[in-house]
Amino acid sequence: MTAQVLSFESTSEYAEVGGLRLHYHQAGPADGPPLVLLHGGGPGASSWSNFGRNLPVFAQRHRVIMLDQPGFGHSAKPEITGHYFTFSADALLALLDHLGIGRTDLLGNSLGGGTAVRFALRHPARAGRLVLMAPGGLGLNVFAPDPTEGVKKLAKFGAPPGPSREKLADFLRTLVFDPALVTDELVEERFAVASAPESLRAMASMGKSFSSPDSFEDGMLWREAHRLRQRVLLVWGREDRVNPLDGALLPLKLIPRAQLHVFGRCGHWAQLEKFAEFNRLALDFLGED
Repeated sequence: MTAQVLSFESTSEYAEVGGLRLHYHQAGPADGPPLVLLHGGGPGASSWSNFGRNLPVFAQRHRVIMLDQPGFGHSAKPEITGHYFTFSADALLALLDHLGIGRTDLLGNSLGGGTAVRFALRHPARAGRLVLMAPGGLGLNVFAPDPTEGVKKLAKFGAPPGPSREKLADFLRTLVFDPALVTDELVEERFAVASAPESLRAMASMGKSFSSPDSFEDGMLWREAHRLRQRVLLVWGREDRVNPLDGALLPLKLIPRAQLHVFGRCGHWAQLEKFAEFNRLALDFLGED
C-alpha cells in the first residue's frame, strides 16, 4: 500500500532568540498539542530534509514546530559553547518561550534525539512525551565497535583534502537499508549546503564539543537516562549502521517509562524507510491517554 502524503499549509519563519537567528517551520492547528521535530546531524541536514514528508501527517493533529537546529539549515551557524546538546536544547527553550509554548512533546532523530533528551533533563517541566529515533548520546554500544561505520564516514566528509559528493554519498548510504533512497538529487541538494564554508565551520565546532575535555562528558546521556521521568518511545532500525541496535539496551533498561520498537529492513532513517508504519506508531504513542 502506497503511503499518501496529506495536503497541508505550513509556514517558514525566523526568530531572533537567545542571541541566535533560528529558522523553523510551523504547521497544524494553533490549539493542537505542541510537538517539536528535531532533525539529525549529518552534512547538509535540516528539519525539512529529515521530516518534510512526515510534517503533513503530524500536522493533522498537532501544532508542529520543525526546527533547524543551530548550525544547520537556515538557522545561524555560531561557534558552539559547551556541549552541542546543551547549546541546542537551550536554543529550543528560547524559541518555545518566544512562541508562548509551555510544555511540548518532542520527536528527535539521532542528533535531534540527543537534543531532546538533554532538553528533557535540563527543563523537565517543559518536556512531555519523547519519541527518540536512535538518539545520539543515549545509546551505549554493547557489541558494536566504536566509532561505528556511519560515524567514521561522517568524520571523513570534512577531512583533508576536503568535502566531496562521493564522500557525502558514501556517508548517506550508511543511513539507509535500501541504498536506492540515496539519489543523485539528494546528494546534490545536501552537498550544496554541506560544502559551504559556514556549514563546515559549524560542523567542526559541533564535533569539537563531542571531543573536548571540557564538554564531552555532557554528551554521555546514557549516564543520566535513569533521571528521565517522561514516557519514552525508543525507535530503532535493525540495520542501523550509525547508532546500532545494541545501543538501545541500556536506555531501555534504565529509563523507567521506556518502550522499544524495532523495524526490520531499516537503517537510521525510520521516518522515511518505514514512513507509514512510523507515523502510525508515533501518533499512537503521542495520543495515548
